[in-house]
Amino acid sequence: MCGICGYINYKRNYVRSRFEEIDIVGRMAETLKERGPDAGGAWIGEHAVLGHRRLAVIDVENGSQPMKRTSEGYEFVIVYNGELYNTAELREELKSSGYEFETDSDTEVLLYSYIHYGSECAQKLNGIFAFAVYDSMRQCVFLCRDRFGVKPLFYSVRGDTFVFGSEIKALFKYPGIHAELDREGLCELFAISPARTAGCGVFKGIEELKPGYAMYVGRKGIHTAPYWQLKSGEHTDSYEETIEKVRYLVTDSIKRQLVSDVPIATFLSGGLDSSFISAVAAMEFAKRGERLSTYSFDYEGNSKYFKKSRFQPDSDSEWVPKMVDAFNTDHTYLVCPNDVLVPLLDDAVLAKDLPGMADCDSSLLYFCREVKKRHTVAVSGECSDEIFGGYPWFRDEKAFTTPAFPWCYDLSLRREVLIDSVRDTLDLDAYSRMRYDESIALTPEYIGDTKEEKRRREISWLNINWFMTNLLDRKDRMSMASGLEVRVPFCDHRIVEYVWNIPWDMKNKDNISKNILREAAKGILPEDVRVRKKSPYPKTHNPFYESAVKAKLKSIADKPSSPLLALCDRKKIYDIISGEFDYGKPFFGQLMAGPQFIGFLVQVNTLLDKYNVRFV
Repeated sequence: MCGICGYINYKRNYVRSRFEEIDIVGRMAETLKERGPDAGGAWIGEHAVLGHRRLAVIDVENGSQPMKRTSEGYEFVIVYNGELYNTAELREELKSSGYEFETDSDTEVLLYSYIHYGSECAQKLNGIFAFAVYDSMRQCVFLCRDRFGVKPLFYSVRGDTFVFGSEIKALFKYPGIHAELDREGLCELFAISPARTAGCGVFKGIEELKPGYAMYVGRKGIHTAPYWQLKSGEHTDSYEETIEKVRYLVTDSIKRQLVSDVPIATFLSGGLDSSFISAVAAMEFAKRGERLSTYSFDYEGNSKYFKKSRFQPDSDSEWVPKMVDAFNTDHTYLVCPNDVLVPLLDDAVLAKDLPGMADCDSSLLYFCREVKKRHTVAVSGECSDEIFGGYPWFRDEKAFTTPAFPWCYDLSLRREVLIDSVRDTLDLDAYSRMRYDESIALTPEYIGDTKEEKRRREISWLNINWFMTNLLDRKDRMSMASGLEVRVPFCDHRIVEYVWNIPWDMKNKDNISKNILREAAKGILPEDVRVRKKSPYPKTHNPFYESAVKAKLKSIADKPSSPLLALCDRKKIYDIISGEFDYGKPFFGQLMAGPQFIGFLVQVNTLLDKYNVRFV
């Protein structure tokens, strides 16, 4: 995994200003150093400048970037962030067409794939990626992003110059690009965040290449188009055939993602998803005479203060040992100290360039830093719930009758903390409804769906394109800020394409959540683990965090110069700090309640302060 950046202008000659460009792209790339701590590089062309920071995972010695190759007298240069899981197949295809390889890296395979197939190469890729290729033959730069946005890619157009980077902070190092928030950006922060509208970079003038999209930047301008889209249709496989197909797709995806030239581990919560991954990985390691390393996460004092809820029926602590014993993994129990959660809220903002999921982000950042001490690659269970229908809102009547994002029905807490004039100007409810309606309208339809199935497909569409994207972004930012690559096998497009059209009466047979995946895990997992109810990423139940984050927000509200006070009413902040929280009523997702909203406000203040944000 890596960080990429660069800029393009076909009316400029960057070779003539080489030393100036080296300085600019160097400063851009330096902001991505944590994503790529192992090496850096830059390439200066006549009309394009490319920068790179590398986290070496495959072919550590020879995979340096930017990578340049020449074909038929034309020059092609790539900067790439990601991992391909069908590298071997692509390499053999290209060899049969006469290409000769100098390295074992997937970077070279990707570059030759573009040279040979052009833009159609994107459809051939199985992996997580964001890359840019300078193409002297077509006189353009080709940019592309993986189907679900696992790897980030932002850009900004300034006059005739196109500027891009893996993270927003890299763009701010280009002359003339500043951190500015207009009405749309503020609505994204307070109506949508910690999710984000696809394509929107929140800051004014900052955009995102959408997942599953590719882009040409050339002499004739900028052209963007999707290369992949979900398609709705009839599912013709029997129940038994469906289980077998899901078992094959999931296990194949896991096995493909175990390839690495550096130490690799899995995240293990003892839940269905991470246990499925860890079980398959452990068995593959055992075939090689190796022992799989696994990690679990918890918080200081959670065993004492844990409270069962509808969303979190039990603690991971009693389930992880069952998996460790069953598969003889080399396990590390990581416990997050309470006193790091609030200080790391700031670091999490700097990693993401935006406020996020409060202590869920700061704790994940802590855990990733700890994992990085021994491992460079980890495999995680994100995306299963969105794909297989694991969340409560796939069943709740309210989700079927309420035209709103099911993880954020009520914006009152966000709305009421704002200064009256700001609240009236933004109209958060109207903005959220607009984004919801836009997304629902894009849901791929199938004429054979009943009214209920049509609505459930809409809910699935929202989950994949909003909730899942948010969790993937969170995992990428917190892990890459630690120099750790995290892979997500359930995010294989082959799995998503197949499961998308499986009828609900199969997915939820006998009213069992994620039934198809559970059936696919038979014979692989211990039976009690296989049928365990869903429990999301753990949060701290220790009252220490609540008191600490309240104190942090109070110190912000007490300071008249705090930038948060330009948006939020001080008295209302004090009311929130002194009030009691309804922990059964999250302001986002399943577990983000009052303390997490306070943490979110702390993160908003950090963003405005550290990025010197201007309102426009």
